[in-house]
Amino acid sequence: MTEFLTEELRAGLEQARRLAARKNGRMRVKVGDDTYPVLRIWKDGFALDAEDAPHMRGLVDLYDGAHHKAQCLVIASEKEGTEIRYEYKRSTQAHDHAPLDFAREEDAPTGLIEDAR
Repeated sequence: MTEFLTEELRAGLEQARRLAARKNGRMRVKVGDDTYPVLRIWKDGFALDAEDAPHMRGLVDLYDGAHHKAQCLVIASEKEGTEIRYEYKRSTQAHDHAPLDFAREEDAPTGLIEDAR
């Protein structure tokens, strides 16, 4: 079907597709003080728009809206069409509490009740 479209119409459709993906996506990557919207994400990496994204490598933070999802060590792998694909060398899930340094028993009390007599 695309062989019947003019080159200008194909470019306009591609630009509209990228704009819709950018608006609909909540995922974003934060590098220092700069943030970039994520177009696609998969198990081993993600893709950013080639016009906006720098050729980055190193430590980045991955956010879903305002929620910090992961801290990732990435490298730019390849440019594919209008996207730059980045691959994870390491991805560590972010937590909202510090990890425990001991094993918590299942039947452990959750608090102490003092006798107030």
